[in-house]
Amino acid sequence: MTDSSRALLETRDVSKSVSGPEGKLDILHNVSLQIMSGESFAIVGASGSGKTTLLGLLAGLDTPNSGSILLDGNALEQMDEEARADLRRRLVGFVFQSFHLLPALTAEENVMLPLELEGSSDARARARAALEAVGLSARRKHYPAQLSGGEQQRVAIARAFVHRPRVLFADEPTGNLDQRTGHHICDMLFALNRDHHTTLVLVTHDATLAARCDRRIELEEGRVVSSNEATKFTSARA
Repeated sequence: MTDSSRALLETRDVSKSVSGPEGKLDILHNVSLQIMSGESFAIVGASGSGKTTLLGLLAGLDTPNSGSILLDGNALEQMDEEARADLRRRLVGFVFQSFHLLPALTAEENVMLPLELEGSSDARARARAALEAVGLSARRKHYPAQLSGGEQQRVAIARAFVHRPRVLFADEPTGNLDQRTGHHICDMLFALNRDHHTTLVLVTHDATLAARCDRRIELEEGRVVSSNEATKFTSARA
């Protein structure tokens, strides 16, 4: 049973800046938040507000200039890239706006890839089960170019979920889809969150999508300007 009383992700006064042609550029300023195990959490804000940078830090794809980030109790800023990559392989799945499928591989082979990289002996069977879960069994031998945008995103979801991650990060997952297909993809992500207690962290500019999440924060110029953090997360879910 998932321990919904414990923070799976936590940031403490996290700041991030980069050096550019015009000097130092501050992207995030003293961001503190907690994301509980099994909940859905939205990060919203205008383009350039720091949403994707924060997502990358939460996932251990980058490290902050200051502050601390804890993923399942592990301080990411204290780990080297190899250790963070191992943690991602074990705990994390990703769904992006661009589907990032390999064009030379079939849907089934794309889903198999992360399992093969970790040496799984039953990669094909698990990939087929994941594709069945997203309704694409009949399309498993098709290449990405033979699939619609919605179908490609469903393959990406199957690939992200095939190793049953503790947390699923989704960066504008409906950005390249029409409204109807986007709603279907969102329903699928929330079903994974609900049925498998997978923590779902969404970056989105869509207020309607954000409102479906248990909690959310809004970023503006790298600062948290509003949140519904006071809303207590409960494991009694609809």
